[in-house]
This record gives sequence, C-alpha cells and structure tokens, in this order.
Amino acid sequence: MNEVPRFGSPAVTLALSVGFCVAVGVISGLLTRTAISGWYAMLVKPSFNPPNWIFGPVWTTLYILMGVAAWMVWQQPVSHLRTLGLACFVAQLTLNFFWSLIFFRWHSIGGAMVEIIVLWLAIAATHMIFFHVQRMAGELILPYLAWVSFAAVLNVAIFRLNR
Repeated sequence: MNEVPRFGSPAVTLALSVGFCVAVGVISGLLTRTAISGWYAMLVKPSFNPPNWIFGPVWTTLYILMGVAAWMVWQQPVSHLRTLGLACFVAQLTLNFFWSLIFFRWHSIGGAMVEIIVLWLAIAATHMIFFHVQRMAGELILPYLAWVSFAAVLNVAIFRLNR
C-alpha cells in the first residue's frame, strides 16, 4: 500500500513536474506582462529594487528547483506526510500564481502584501514537510523561500512608497 505510484519513467515524471511549475510561471507572466512596462514602471520603487531583467532568470530557476523538489517527494513511498507535503506544494504554487495577478494585473499592492504573507507561510510549511520526507527536496525549496522573503520586503517598500 505504501508503494510509489508510477506514471511513466522517472525522467518523464521529472519533466512533467518541472514543466508544470515552469508553465505556471509562464502563464502568470503572460497574464501580467503588460503591467510591467506600464503600471509597474510608473511606481516609485526602493533603491534595492532589482532590474526587471533579473526576475525572469531567477523565477525560471526557482520554478525548476520547485519542480525537482516536488518530483523528489513524489518518488517517495506513499505516506500521510508525503501527501500533506504535496498538498502544501500545490497550495503554495497556487498562491504564487495569484500573487502576480493581485499585484501586477489588479494593481493591489496592499492585497499582494497580505497574500505574500500567506504564500510565505505555505512555502515554509512545504519546506519543512519536504525536508522530513526527502531532505534534499526540502533544501531545494530554500532558495525560493529566500526569494519570496526578499519579494515580501520589496512589496512592503513599494506599498509604503506609493500610498
């Protein structure tokens, strides 16, 4: 009963896991890209705001790491903790997607600020559970947690500068 579900070779399931995460980022980017050069460009930003070109490579790397981490957990025997970890992963990925819409598409800096706190908590929970299920998977979530921590600080700074 605790057998690992098999849906193709490990290489295929790895590609699907990474591809799904990257697709979430691509779709989010497509839905918000016009706001980057329009509305977002007009906002007052703090001195530590990175240049726009950095976000694409950073997020692509993070989505790849997330996909690999989820795949590593998926490869473990079925357990309550594994299932909980994957559920947290889906929740945080959904929150990740909606943060971009809230901030860039709906121009709700304050709403995004609240949402990113919930996102951060979901990522932290995912990290802790993944770490217990498969140590390296948990470690692969840490750069994402660090980047979202920075994004939260940036979100707060932009909110304060543009009220």
